[in-house]
Amino acid sequence: MALLRRDALVTRQLLRLLLLHTAWEVGSGQLRYSVPEESKHGTFVGRLAQDLGLEVAELVSRMFRTVSSGRRDYFEVNLQSGVLFVNSRLDREELCGQSPLCAIDLEVIVDKPLRIFHVEVEIQDINDNAPVFPVNEQNLSIAESLTLPGSRFPLEGASDADIGTNSLLTYKLGPSEHFTIKVQTNEEQSKSLVLVLKQSLDREETPVHHLLLTATDGGKLELTGTVRLLITVLDVNDNAPSFNQSSYKVRLLENAAKGTMVIKVNATDLDEGINKDILYTLRGVTQSSVSATFRIDSNTGEISVNGELDFENTKLHEVQVEATDKGNFPLSGHCNVFVEVLDVNDNAPELTITSHSLPVPEDTPPGTVVALISVSDRDSGDNGKVTCSIPPNLPFRLVSTFKNYHSLVLAEAVDRERVSEYKIVVTARDQGAPSLSASSSILVAISDVNDNAPAFPQPVYTVFVKENNPPGAHLLTVSAWDPDLRENAFVSYSVVERSVGEQPLSSYISVHSESGQIYALQPLDYEELQVLQFQVNARDAGLPSLCGNVSVQLFVLDANDNAPAVSPAGSVGGSPGPELVPLSAGAGHVVGKIRAVDADSGYNAWLRYEVQDPGAAGPFRVGLYSGEISTTRALEEADGPSQRLVILVKDHGEPSLSATATVSLSLVEIPQAVKWDSRPRGGSEGPLVDMNVSLMIAICSVSGLFVLVIVVYVGLRCRPGPEVMCGPGKATVCASEVGSWSYSQRQSRNLCVGEGSAKNDLMVFSPNFPNCAEKSGTVKEQELAQNSSGQPRHHAGCALARLSHWALL
Repeated sequence: MALLRRDALVTRQLLRLLLLHTAWEVGSGQLRYSVPEESKHGTFVGRLAQDLGLEVAELVSRMFRTVSSGRRDYFEVNLQSGVLFVNSRLDREELCGQSPLCAIDLEVIVDKPLRIFHVEVEIQDINDNAPVFPVNEQNLSIAESLTLPGSRFPLEGASDADIGTNSLLTYKLGPSEHFTIKVQTNEEQSKSLVLVLKQSLDREETPVHHLLLTATDGGKLELTGTVRLLITVLDVNDNAPSFNQSSYKVRLLENAAKGTMVIKVNATDLDEGINKDILYTLRGVTQSSVSATFRIDSNTGEISVNGELDFENTKLHEVQVEATDKGNFPLSGHCNVFVEVLDVNDNAPELTITSHSLPVPEDTPPGTVVALISVSDRDSGDNGKVTCSIPPNLPFRLVSTFKNYHSLVLAEAVDRERVSEYKIVVTARDQGAPSLSASSSILVAISDVNDNAPAFPQPVYTVFVKENNPPGAHLLTVSAWDPDLRENAFVSYSVVERSVGEQPLSSYISVHSESGQIYALQPLDYEELQVLQFQVNARDAGLPSLCGNVSVQLFVLDANDNAPAVSPAGSVGGSPGPELVPLSAGAGHVVGKIRAVDADSGYNAWLRYEVQDPGAAGPFRVGLYSGEISTTRALEEADGPSQRLVILVKDHGEPSLSATATVSLSLVEIPQAVKWDSRPRGGSEGPLVDMNVSLMIAICSVSGLFVLVIVVYVGLRCRPGPEVMCGPGKATVCASEVGSWSYSQRQSRNLCVGEGSAKNDLMVFSPNFPNCAEKSGTVKEQELAQNSSGQPRHHAGCALARLSHWALL
């Protein structure tokens, strides 16, 4: 097989033929190539572009393409070199059967301007099929005494699917003293195979002869097929049946129905009795093909149609008839019946649109080729001649180009606003009697120019995104619609660039240019950015391109990503030492307050306080929402000289985050309870008593001053006028219901918190008061900080808190 393929490769190069015909009206021509069957993928066929006079560099820009009507893509063209090559396996027997000429027609089409060329590639036969006998063993019966030397006995010959010399068969019989083989040609130039008796047979010597018959084709590399011959020698029944003529000729229309009688053959036998009774059977080169097409009555010899006759497939059938008597050792005679099939108009034309340039722009000039139409008819003569037509009153016409090819050409200008599409019915009709026809519809759409900009279904898109999203998270999808066609309607999306703070918008989000899907490029932080507004641009691909914009509002939702922060860390009063608590303090005595903030907002910033180990809290507790540390009962000496509390501060987020603060409390006697300096002291008791007296005097002075301030403040609050944003009443409500406010250092908000009773203010040790004098950075807070007259509100509570702090100092 390897030698065969190498030989085929050389043969292909030597036998390739080129034939260039005159160009027709729109610039087409015909080329002819040849290639052996079974050529491998990539086998060179011809320099198609060069032979057609086309520039290889222009093949892509001119949309060079090939179309094979009614067949697979057996060939392809390399657009870089213009070479035509084999694309898929070629089997001549599968494509054309026993037809002596096998070719594949190609149409080569290029645009700018439109030109159509016709290429014919002949598929050459190679010797790839061995001779095949219809059966593996043939049986013959020959009478020993009455059969003379020279007698002939028909055999079923072999068949070869190849053509030409590759299908020419020679036969060779194995060694035999009694038989030889011959091929005889009849008047129809049909060859038949016969077994010839060389010398008389002796049944007593050899009752059965076993011979091997070999068929060899005429290929360069010979292929063979074999069949076994089993010859039985008979000693009775001395007359074989004989037909009145050796061959018969019959003509039959291809549309003959099943059961139609073809011919009645007759054979006679000179014997008597059962030896003269005859049975008829059909034999052929391909027994299955004969029996599928014809049948014979075994008693009468009447041959009738058993299947479908098709002139287009087989024009002549050769049928071998065998007449066998019913003797104990049956003898047989043979004749040939040649059935010529006559063509009738039984095939309607086949119509195929092999190329089209759709849609047609409304500014297309008349004379432009819109579609290429090919028609064919398997019948012959007038039955195979086809004409094409389209309905009148259309701005199109048909132009005959080459053989059975027609071009659909624009005859006059078209207007899309008047008619947007045309449904053209192409009718192909043959000249048979009666005539047959076929039709196919072509929908010719008239395209428009790019006069529509992409439009969004809504002016604004709103989306809510939780902060800390992963990079690359899909936020939303915007979609714009363009009523134009093809590239005019192909929309690409982009973000209109702008700055967000000190960073470009493109560092936050991106949009997929084709799908319109918007993604986050980095995690969003609610504490930094609550609302992100931007625009998305949708632009089509027309020339010139048109575009439209849509606004997107992206709201960032808070997530619980910040744990509470205790300020100042590690103490209640702001000093690193333990807090002093008088042993005389009763139940409910506030000894201090934990201050904590959470950078989140809403529930995520709503804090609660609890003792981490309630069993070790002793006589102290912490306010659930206020953070105030107070006694649960009167203190006793048994409570020990000191207590250490670990306060757990938790928010209400999901999941909850927490922080801890450690508070050290020292229980002291009454004289020491008013002493705020927790540093160790030494010396005699006299100075200590004097210092305590001084402290008591200072406390009384501060208390008096504080009461005076409260009176003045209450007087101001009771004056008629608009409500003040921060005041004792409102601060008390905030402290009791909410507990502790959260402060976001990243937001420019300053709220006044903690203005409660004088006792509470005195027991709050933290000096970190909010600067309420600052104006809020947001419009809403500035509006809340002003009264109805437009003047700033008086932050009296904040002034009161500062005054208390200064008095303590």
